[in-house]
Amino acid sequence: MTAAGQFERGTDGPRVILVGVDGSPTSLRAAAYAAGLARRQRSRLVAVYVGEPPSMIGWVPEAQAIAQDAAAQVGEELRRELQSAAEHLGIAVELRTAQGDPVTELSRIADELPADAVLVGASEQAGHRVIGSVAVRLVRVGRWPVTVVP
Repeated sequence: MTAAGQFERGTDGPRVILVGVDGSPTSLRAAAYAAGLARRQRSRLVAVYVGEPPSMIGWVPEAQAIAQDAAAQVGEELRRELQSAAEHLGIAVELRTAQGDPVTELSRIADELPADAVLVGASEQAGHRVIGSVAVRLVRVGRWPVTVVP
């Protein structure tokens, strides 16, 4: 805490590290990097999976239920993978899941924790060069250090 009573991030190394995961190779590399950092720094590691609703969700009545089921399956698969890796490294990892815009949800959870650092994998989608990736949008929010893992 600072004299003004505000939380000061990262003064003695990160206490809470948040990593965004979506199952992509770059997000899994970000999770591995975050796990190593958490182990070395003795930090709390929180992995966050955000399921994005499909853009046509309002057009197909069953789409929301299908999307939620798919997100739950991906979340469970990530939970198993993260738990196995965390046990191998001898650290604890907490997986949180959310539904919606990844930047909005990662920001909300990072602020709630509060996170000292946010790590994400670099986007592999060509369209993100034009509209901006999750990583670029998180950097623009600018409330915590953001590490982008290639």
